[in-house]
Amino acid sequence: MAVKIDGKSISSELRLSIADEIKQLKQKNPGFEPRLTIIQVGDRPDSSVYVRMKLKSSEEVGIRGELLKFPADINQEELITEVERLNQDPSVHGILIQLPLPEHLDEPLITNKVIQSKDIDGFTNLNLASVFKKSDKPLYVPCTPKGILYLLDHEKVEISGKNVVVCGRSDIVGGPLSKLLEKRGGTVTVIHSRSTQAQKEFFCKNADILISAVGQVNFITGDIIKEGAVVIDVGTNYVPDATKKSGQRMCGDVDYASTEPKASLITPVPGGVGPMTVVMVLANVLESAKASLDSQSS
Repeated sequence: MAVKIDGKSISSELRLSIADEIKQLKQKNPGFEPRLTIIQVGDRPDSSVYVRMKLKSSEEVGIRGELLKFPADINQEELITEVERLNQDPSVHGILIQLPLPEHLDEPLITNKVIQSKDIDGFTNLNLASVFKKSDKPLYVPCTPKGILYLLDHEKVEISGKNVVVCGRSDIVGGPLSKLLEKRGGTVTVIHSRSTQAQKEFFCKNADILISAVGQVNFITGDIIKEGAVVIDVGTNYVPDATKKSGQRMCGDVDYASTEPKASLITPVPGGVGPMTVVMVLANVLESAKASLDSQSS
């Protein structure tokens, strides 16, 4: 049976480390505090849940979190003006634009208005370009890929020389993650919507490390994985479940029951990659705050 990678526990350990480092920073620099500003447009319930979670997590480690909430019908120029104001505010170390934005707003344009030094989500063109450039290093790695790499390192999973399969090629998870794994020496194959079933099965059966981020229930089953593979499940899906108060339960892309007996390591959903994504937001804010202090002292 696979060993479960407990993302909740690992993220809690990292939170304590971040909180301790922030405490020391404040002691050495009276009046200083790391600051995260979240921009939310509209009242999507799922977005509000994520925002509350990020603000609560920020408070717990000593980051000053604030929410700027705007009506769903805000025009693009007004929103860009707010982003540019935050860019110029030296007390703000991280700017996070909660996605998705309403359809009338140009999401790529607006997210790219965040200056690179405050792009703690790692979504701007400059940060993503650095991910894909072989010899470059981004200021901030997108939080989900960064969390996955942290989990692999924590569990001492060797990446160099291994066959790695990433299912999904989104700009915020699969795309950057595949390149980061390649930079770490992995031989990486990306499975996507145009891959055939035969291709999927062939590559998955030969994967030493298999990471699924497609958002499809049971996309990965035990019969198509290699014995002893490391399986990382990034999927967030909901299926009907009458035993739950909400009438549904969260599950990933991986059929845990059939995959666990063959894998060597596996992440559950929930409690695997999810908690790591949130804590990496905090880690990136801390890095930005430290860089700000360094620039002040130089």
